[in-house]
Amino acid sequence: MNKTLHAAALLAALLLLPHVAHAQHIDYVDDEECGCELVFIDGIQTTTDGERYGFKSADGTQITPNKYRFVDYFHNGYCKVRLERDLCGLIDRTGREILPCIYDDIDYPSENRILVAKDGLFGYTDLNGNTIVQPRFINAGNFHEGTAPVQIVIDTYFTACTFIDTLGNQLFEPVFQNLQPFNEGYALAMRYDRWGVIDRSGREVLHYSYEQITSNLDGHFFAGDSNGWALFDYNFRPLTPFVYTWTGGISDGLISVRRNGKYGFLNPQGQEIIPCIYDLVSPFHLGRACAVLNGRYGIIDTTGRVILPFKYDNNTPHGDKYIYHDSLALVERNGKCGFVDLDGNLVIPFHFDQAFHFTEGLACTQFKGRWGYIDTHGDVFVPHIFQHASPMEWGRAEVVYMGNVSKMDRTGRCVKNCKGVIAWRTPTNNED
Repeated sequence: MNKTLHAAALLAALLLLPHVAHAQHIDYVDDEECGCELVFIDGIQTTTDGERYGFKSADGTQITPNKYRFVDYFHNGYCKVRLERDLCGLIDRTGREILPCIYDDIDYPSENRILVAKDGLFGYTDLNGNTIVQPRFINAGNFHEGTAPVQIVIDTYFTACTFIDTLGNQLFEPVFQNLQPFNEGYALAMRYDRWGVIDRSGREVLHYSYEQITSNLDGHFFAGDSNGWALFDYNFRPLTPFVYTWTGGISDGLISVRRNGKYGFLNPQGQEIIPCIYDLVSPFHLGRACAVLNGRYGIIDTTGRVILPFKYDNNTPHGDKYIYHDSLALVERNGKCGFVDLDGNLVIPFHFDQAFHFTEGLACTQFKGRWGYIDTHGDVFVPHIFQHASPMEWGRAEVVYMGNVSKMDRTGRCVKNCKGVIAWRTPTNNED
């Protein structure tokens, strides 16, 4: 059998690794000149003249002039920029141009290499912008564990995949239809339209027998076909029968699964710790998960014990109910919203027409048709006086007051588009 593969089957299949996200620090600074707020993400603000974009730091230093047509946010100290719509480059926090705007596209650095695309081909540079691997691959991924998956043209009709090291050397002959990045020394690989697992030498350690293999689940994975999946450990032993048709991943040490159209959880040994009896389940958070039984909502813990009985609804438009935020979960019953604690006790009564979950210690709630904010004790933090309001995020919330769209900070003070309003929070927390 020919070991090379059809290009058409692969063009959309080789997945590129996304850059690693990181928590970004956001600061807000009042600008008296414009009467508005300036938003600094990781100490850098985007500036614009209306047509082009640049950056400045929080102390006012101009990092780059407004010369770019398009810019991203900074990620781990780097930012993608475009002088024109179709030419991409990369700058650092000082404004230094790591990569000139000559590329079709680039990705953020991974393991000291930058994936670049030029004239329809992929290659790699180092963090100083020096070309390490000339663009010669028709598809490629980011580096992980010192290797990157690449797709190579074999001849007019065939392409195949292999891995390269950080200098561009192939680890083994390109014989695969698809490859996923290495994880703990093993990678998912496709041959003959079936998935298996290989080691770093390209040696098969799990036979190419499966229509689908999931990504790593802390040393476990699912493999199977349309008839069912089994859970495998990283000794490549099946731990369950091939009876599962979905997994939502691992949370709090348990793996959510679906069997015969119902949902439950497995432990890492493949035991169905929480039986597949639920209409739906959420991932666990703080040892609690939302579950639906016979169309009614409740909460269970990691042993399957019912924390909140299955007698609740989910009909109001604002969601993320039955999931804990600030150790409280938003719940709904008979068209009213309240909050329960980790033991399922109702600690904030069913008092509200609609509500969002807690963020930054406050929940945005609607009472008698108006929106306001309560704290985790259930006390009114800002009275219900708004026509519309949003959850608190990064210390700010958007509110509509007297038809005016404004911003409020975490203290209840108006900080943008205030039109005479100083603050909405009042000492009195009582409402009728």
